[in-house]
Amino acid sequence: MNDGLIRVKALSPKDLKLSDCRHNAAVCAACVRDAAEEHVSLLVFPELCLTGYTCGDLFLHKKLPDTALEGLRSFLMATADCDVVSVIGLPVAFAGKLYNCAAVCHGGMLLGLVPKCHLSNRTDEGRYFTPAPEQNLAYELDGCFVQMGPKQVFACTSVPDFTFAVTLGGDLTLPVSPAVDACSAGATVICHPSATPEIVGQAERRRRAVCDLSDRLICACISAEAGIYESTTDYVFGGHALVAEKGDLLCEAAPFAENPGCYTEIDLQKLGLERRRNNTFDNRKVGDFTEVYFDLPVMETPLSRYVDPHPFLPPETPDGDGRCELMLNIQAQGLARRLTAAYAKKAVIGISGGSDSCLALLVMAKAMDILGRSRKDILAVTMPCFGTTARTRGNAEAMCEALGTDFTCVDILASVTQHLHDIGHRLDDHNVVYENAQARERTQILMDIANEVNGLVVGTGDLSELALGWATYNGDHMSMYAVNGDVPKTLVKHLIGYCARRAEAEGNTALSVPLFDILDTPISPELLPAKEGGEIAQVTEDLVGPYELHDFYLYHFLRYGYTPTKLFRLARHALGHVYDDETLLKWLETLIRRFFNQQFKRSCLPDGPKVGSVGLSPRGDWKMPSDALSATWLEEIRGLKQ
Repeated sequence: MNDGLIRVKALSPKDLKLSDCRHNAAVCAACVRDAAEEHVSLLVFPELCLTGYTCGDLFLHKKLPDTALEGLRSFLMATADCDVVSVIGLPVAFAGKLYNCAAVCHGGMLLGLVPKCHLSNRTDEGRYFTPAPEQNLAYELDGCFVQMGPKQVFACTSVPDFTFAVTLGGDLTLPVSPAVDACSAGATVICHPSATPEIVGQAERRRRAVCDLSDRLICACISAEAGIYESTTDYVFGGHALVAEKGDLLCEAAPFAENPGCYTEIDLQKLGLERRRNNTFDNRKVGDFTEVYFDLPVMETPLSRYVDPHPFLPPETPDGDGRCELMLNIQAQGLARRLTAAYAKKAVIGISGGSDSCLALLVMAKAMDILGRSRKDILAVTMPCFGTTARTRGNAEAMCEALGTDFTCVDILASVTQHLHDIGHRLDDHNVVYENAQARERTQILMDIANEVNGLVVGTGDLSELALGWATYNGDHMSMYAVNGDVPKTLVKHLIGYCARRAEAEGNTALSVPLFDILDTPISPELLPAKEGGEIAQVTEDLVGPYELHDFYLYHFLRYGYTPTKLFRLARHALGHVYDDETLLKWLETLIRRFFNQQFKRSCLPDGPKVGSVGLSPRGDWKMPSDALSATWLEEIRGLKQ
């Protein structure tokens, strides 16, 4: 439960028996004990599972509801020593009516009863049950009074944001589901005991409904369907189990699965932070619901859920290729519009043979195609200096030739040497002055050339470099339109790989060969003299850390506002097989320190298109004072190192 991660389970036990409440209570109690061993905090059983959903007119007999209540009592006694909150279905007779209810139980106590609101015509529920009352009623069980009604949320006092509500069966898919008001009253989790029969296409409709609701209401949804133990007179039930979080299906036991049920961890902290930043999320129902409190021991929940080690990347599937194409199109359409609005005759770029300028050039070619203009309207400028290698320069030239752009070379060695001489800087002193003089000279040349040809300078810097401040202020940091500013380094390389594979499939080896070689080239600004043999001397990831790791941290830090402790925990789970703890913490500290110290560079970024959900534009995505201090975050990281 630390860091807001709790384990939940949806389960439809296979060995339940229709109308045998005593047996069913014992089976469900055994499942609760097993769940406790699995570190589960919240367990959801199917609708009416103590009796079975398909008991028909037996519901109208006194015996079945009475034995169901006895089954609930025995279930409570058998689970009194388990720190698992369970949601279990049964019929409840009250005030001359019969209700289809879910009982919320914990530690041998009944916390509340939630009746079903909408009764299905398909299965004649209205023949047996009464819809839930509009307001909660007081219900007494063995001298203890609880609420019985739909307006209840159950809140854990020891785990922030662990507040759940219950909706039964078709209540979830109503045009205005009771889940809407429950989430508006603070519920971050919706428990959904259900009993819908399996027909062709039903499983997919169920997945879509559960995922869509969790996305729309910024919540988790745990759904458990009745299983094959039900009557097969007219329908067959499959025991489908699902857990979704904010639109993502986290785990599933398919209908008729050999192993019923599924468990995973839901991230309550993520849901709470998402709601805070979503100003349109409605919380006006807080006062309309009764809050029922319970307590759970706080422990470190072991992680079993999948944590994507590369959260910025689309999947390696046809759908993933479609997303790559969409991202390239967003970048290209933004540039095309800016070229038109600026009446630019040329698009000017500094091409180095590295990955960032490579992607930017691919986007520029696409933009010219969109505008119906010649790719000769792209002027690619290579500007060799102290650290330029034959490999990168050769790839830059080959790529420009394959794309059909205009190309020129401006050797800046003499001008940078003169500049360093003018300010009294020795050529053998390879410090930041030596490096930045080259970067600023290149930017000056690009701006001057753009003025000369009535053009627009296209920037190449990416999101990861902006986060780390790995850019020369008013050097490669500046342009007239930055197409990569919303694209992290891992995604830059992924998009180039997509373009390379596509070019190869089309037989365009003139383009695919340099693209593949650019992917294999170490990331470097090439500002220091090359090694003997012409090898790159300055490898960026040796200096600031692996971009794979930085992008992982960056995504979760910016998207969800996670603490260093949680960032480290997730990275350990997702990338611990690649990096040891010392390495994970070392580069986390580097990212946080540089991110705060380099904010001043992000406060004056050029325009550029937003591509994904994470961005650093000072005009909308990230507003942070340049004077903010990182001390609080770094102190927490130092604590993790001890």
